[in-house]
Amino acid sequence: MAEFVPHPELPPPASSVGVVGWMRRNLFSGWLNSLLTVVALYLVVTALPPLLNWAFFSADFVGESRDACDSGGACWVFVNARFSTFMYGFYPAAQAWRVDLIFGTLLLLMSPLFFTGFRYKLQLGGFILFVYPWIAFGLMHGGLLGLPVVETAKWGGLSLTLLLAAVGCIAALPLGVLLALGRRSTDMPVVQTMCVVFIEFWRGVPLITVLFMSSVMLPLFLPEGVSFDKLLRALIGITLFQSAYMAEVVRGGLQAIPKGQYEAADALGLGYWRKMGLIILPQALKIVIPGIVNTFIALFKDTTLVIIVGLLEILGMVQNALNDPNWLGFSTEGYVFTAFVFWIFCFSMSRYSQWLERKLHTGHKR
Repeated sequence: MAEFVPHPELPPPASSVGVVGWMRRNLFSGWLNSLLTVVALYLVVTALPPLLNWAFFSADFVGESRDACDSGGACWVFVNARFSTFMYGFYPAAQAWRVDLIFGTLLLLMSPLFFTGFRYKLQLGGFILFVYPWIAFGLMHGGLLGLPVVETAKWGGLSLTLLLAAVGCIAALPLGVLLALGRRSTDMPVVQTMCVVFIEFWRGVPLITVLFMSSVMLPLFLPEGVSFDKLLRALIGITLFQSAYMAEVVRGGLQAIPKGQYEAADALGLGYWRKMGLIILPQALKIVIPGIVNTFIALFKDTTLVIIVGLLEILGMVQNALNDPNWLGFSTEGYVFTAFVFWIFCFSMSRYSQWLERKLHTGHKR
C-alpha cells in the first residue's frame, strides 16, 4: 500500500502579501470597509492641506509681539513669548533653574529603572517614591541652604500640572490597594463597610466639587488659627478622589485571580499580608495595568480643574495669558499648544503601559 504524502502548501498569491496585501485585508476587505476608507481619505485630503498651511507653512514663529504675526497663519509667536509662563507659572525667572533641576534629576533617577540588568530597582524605586519628593519640595519651596522661599501661590504652568499628577498617582495607588483589600475583607465587616462607604462616597461626587469643598468649605470646619496651604488642600482632595477609582480598578484584578491561587497560598502556610504581597497582588496588578494607566491618564487631564480653586496649571496659565490685551485673539494657538502638551504625556503613558504589558505577559506561554 502506497504511503500517503501530503501535498505541499501552495505559496500565497502575490496580491495577498506586501503593501497591496495589507491594504486588501485592512482597507478594502469588503464594500462597507472600502466605502469607509474612501470617505476617510477624502476627509484627510480635504482637511489636511489647510491645516498644515495654517500650522506650519503660513505660520509665524519668530517675533516678540503680535505685530510679527502678519502672514495669516498661526501665530506661534504668542506661545514663544509666553513659553516661560506656561512652563513655570509665576515662579521667579531667576529661580526657574530649581524646577529644571528637580524634573531633570527625576528623569535621571528613573532612567535606570527601564534597564533589565539594573540590580537595585527596588531600592531606587523606594528612594524615588518616599525620599525624593521631600527633597524636591524643599528645593522648590526654598528656605533651605540659603534658597529664597517661593510661595506655592506662585507655582503654576506645566510644572504644577506634573506636580499634581505625580503626587496624585503616587499617593492614590497604595491607598487604592488598601481600600480594595479592605472592601474584599469579608471576615472584617466593620473594615469592609468603612471601605465601601469611602469608595462609594468619593466616586459619587465630581472632582470639581471635591476641589471646591477642600478649598472653600474645609477651612470653615477647622479650629480658629489653623489653616492649610491651598495647594496642599487640592492635593489631598485629588488623592482621596482618585484613590476611590483606583480601589475599584484593583478590586477588579483581585476578583480575576483564580480561587486556586488563594488556596495554594493558604496551603503554604502564608499569612494574610505575605499571601497578598507575594502571591495575589503581583498577579492582580499585572492584570489591571491598562486600568491603572487609564486612571493615571484621567487624573493627568483632570488637573486642569484646579483652576476652580485659583491654582493656574498649564491650561490656567494659557487662559490667563489670553486676558492680556497685547495678545487678544490668539486663543486657538494657546489651546492647540496645551492640547499637544497633554497629548505627548498621555500618549507616552499609554505606550509605556503597552510595553509593560508585553514585558510582564508571561502567563499561558508554552
